[in-house]
Amino acid sequence: MMRMTVLASGSKGNSTVVASSRTRVLVDAGLSCRELMRRMAIAGEDPSALDAILITHEHLDHVAGLAVLARKLRIPVFFTEQTHRAWVRMLTPKTTMTYAKWLDHLQKEKEAKAARAAVQESGRSAEDLCEIPALSLEDVQVEEEAPAAVKADPASLPAVEYFRAGSNFSIGDIDITPFTIPHDAADPCGFVFAAEGIRMAIATDLGYMPPNVKQAIAGSDVLLLESNHDLEMLRDGPYPWSVKQRVLSRVGHLSNHATAEFLARDYDGGAAYIVLGHLSESNNAPELARISAEQAIGDRMRLLGNRILLAEQAQPLESIQL
Repeated sequence: MMRMTVLASGSKGNSTVVASSRTRVLVDAGLSCRELMRRMAIAGEDPSALDAILITHEHLDHVAGLAVLARKLRIPVFFTEQTHRAWVRMLTPKTTMTYAKWLDHLQKEKEAKAARAAVQESGRSAEDLCEIPALSLEDVQVEEEAPAAVKADPASLPAVEYFRAGSNFSIGDIDITPFTIPHDAADPCGFVFAAEGIRMAIATDLGYMPPNVKQAIAGSDVLLLESNHDLEMLRDGPYPWSVKQRVLSRVGHLSNHATAEFLARDYDGGAAYIVLGHLSESNNAPELARISAEQAIGDRMRLLGNRILLAEQAQPLESIQL
């Protein structure tokens, strides 16, 4: 038996449990730790039974509760190395420099240059010149945005494991194939999970469907696929034009039309369930996404195959078991 339980899917947070009879993994932790625990309880998933957390990419709607949840459950987190580095940078407290300190730095730099020029004009030795240090911004004390008191490292995790897109690995009895997806993140990935003769795939947050993604998700029994926005709703919607351009780009999100085009032209028709995920609350309507996908699949839909389900942002989807 394999099971997929979508706890949340959308721009406010994403998380999915994928389980075999012996292994349970959480894909992304895009809600707070408390909310993830609550959703798992609603869905009948035991958080203490999780073996690991896998991260698709570092955007906040996929990692918001990651550190707290991983530390609470004391389980390892699997990233690509680039995604882990990007996540750590995102959590590292930044420093700022006041205008007064910047002016002080410029004045000290000017004085140091003048001193060097004076040494050179006087014909003194190179050793004397070396005694005058060159200043850098690192020499100027800066103020931290966070209080100076020592705090726990916000990026600390019980254990970190790296994987690479295109290289298979296993957690327990689940074989995992990560594949590269086109999205505006450091090293974003989708996943195919295989155990006990069942294949489940997750492919969301991608601007288009490249050949490698089509190949990776072929033969899936359960397919969680993005259907983010309706083109007309996005163009007429409330987002700033810059955000609309990002969503529409080849590193943005799949539209209903793009998802339907894949289902009509390239999908092999073998899945028992197709879950449409990451639906925009502002630029899509669930029924528009459903109708678009159903029309694309056409006469291949049947009682025991190609059933269309809609993942929600506000509540877990009922578990899919095969």
